[in-house]
Amino acid sequence: MVTGVRPGARRAAVVVALAVAALALAACQGPSPEPTPSPTPTAEPRPVGSSEPVAVAFSPLRGTTTDPAAPAHPSLAVKIDDHEEARPQIALNRTDLVFEELVEGGITRYVAVWHSDVPDTVGPVRSIRPMDPDIVTPLGGIIAYSGGQEKFVAMMMATPLKNIVFDYDDTGLFFRADARSGPHDVILRSKEAVARNAKLAPPPVQFAYGTADPLADPALKAAPTKRIAIVFSDARNPSWDWDAGSSTWLRSQEGRADTQEGGERVHATNVVTMRVDIDWRYGEVPKTVLVGSGEVWVSSAGRTAHGTWKKGSQASPIVLTADDGSPLRLAPGNTWIELVPKSGSVKFTS
Repeated sequence: MVTGVRPGARRAAVVVALAVAALALAACQGPSPEPTPSPTPTAEPRPVGSSEPVAVAFSPLRGTTTDPAAPAHPSLAVKIDDHEEARPQIALNRTDLVFEELVEGGITRYVAVWHSDVPDTVGPVRSIRPMDPDIVTPLGGIIAYSGGQEKFVAMMMATPLKNIVFDYDDTGLFFRADARSGPHDVILRSKEAVARNAKLAPPPVQFAYGTADPLADPALKAAPTKRIAIVFSDARNPSWDWDAGSSTWLRSQEGRADTQEGGERVHATNVVTMRVDIDWRYGEVPKTVLVGSGEVWVSSAGRTAHGTWKKGSQASPIVLTADDGSPLRLAPGNTWIELVPKSGSVKFTS
């Protein structure tokens, strides 16, 4: 036992010895390593589709969707006979637009327009009338007819359209159908007519299109309609009946179902009924006055809305405006335009 050392001094010596030992151990171990960072999680890569976006185009005279390349050809307007002996006509249900107009004797004829679905043949083809340049000029493209009075032919030749005329054609575009009686037997090879003039520009849009039920907005005050009864004259009173099953208007003439060649009922998605003045400057040949404005009804999806039509010039399209000032839109599909003289009548039945 060591003597002569105080207890407090012994405790201090022990503390100093422990501190020295701790420093020596730290010197042997070296500096503390830096902490290793945790890896950053990476998001799973999203799958990338390999298909290209699908281009969508609209038929300018029907408002229906179509392949972008499909409309890249001119429209074909044809003067179509509506004499009783000319019925049934060919391919009326494949038209984009049909204009029905009053001609001499109180009967009617059509300016039928094909673009989105051009058939092989159409007809019977008849002669031109003085209002036809005002109808077809906004469309451009091709007009086909059998002939007509010299002054009326000159009026049509003065338009920018390509004129194809039976009386002058020696290229085989027209032929006479053996099963039909003349003069209601002239048939046009329509698809060939378009193919020969394929470089002409496609038609511009003529009407505004909406949904399949474009008159549903309460602001249009469209009335439910089951039947449209039209009187052009004592000789012509076509009518249209709404068929909900097919979502089309079915056509009759003089109280009988109207059919095209092959027996299918003539039908339309839209019926546009315009009240028009008649210019009698050409004697017994009436001229529908289309440059101007007037009353109109648009019938679509079993409804009818009232408004006004306006056409500013021969080259201008017809503009349809509802009574509330908004555009009168059509449902996508084919359209018949009834150019009813003010001396006639129109009745809508709900």
